[in-house]
Amino acid sequence: MGIPNKIHIIGSVGSGKTTLARTLSNSFNVPFYELDNVVWQRHESGDIRRPDEERDKYLDNIISTERWIIEGSHSHSWVGKSFQTADLIIFLDTPYPKRIQRIIKRFILQKLGLEKANYVPTLSMFRKMFKWNSSFEKESKPEILKMLTDEGFNSIILKDNTNIDNYLND
Repeated sequence: MGIPNKIHIIGSVGSGKTTLARTLSNSFNVPFYELDNVVWQRHESGDIRRPDEERDKYLDNIISTERWIIEGSHSHSWVGKSFQTADLIIFLDTPYPKRIQRIIKRFILQKLGLEKANYVPTLSMFRKMFKWNSSFEKESKPEILKMLTDEGFNSIILKDNTNIDNYLND
């Protein structure tokens, strides 16, 4: 089948979105974008949230290009236009316990300086990731599943970010 031109990857923190986006990007030479970096301007002194208008324009510029991979769990209405434009939506529905393991591993690696972080890996951020993971499971996941069904998007649901080969090589 090959890779679609426009892919949006969604899932909870620790689901493997960035890893999958990076892998697909490197394998198929398609630029990938993290929604967190669309929302936040990264500064050494701390992240600054972009004004909504600037954030929306940034996203519009990305989705107006011919090929892209966007990853992010944002289910806010401003992201809807990327879902509408995507040729494929990949929902990484990684098991909850695996996501917890990944959150812990990521935090340790970031604190040791062995893994790059887009944010300062503080204990506060670490706690927030567990909260976001739990909230995703209870609230966002059912909303995403409903959206994918109701809107009829071309989508696949993967339990692991390594299963994409099975889909792309069909």
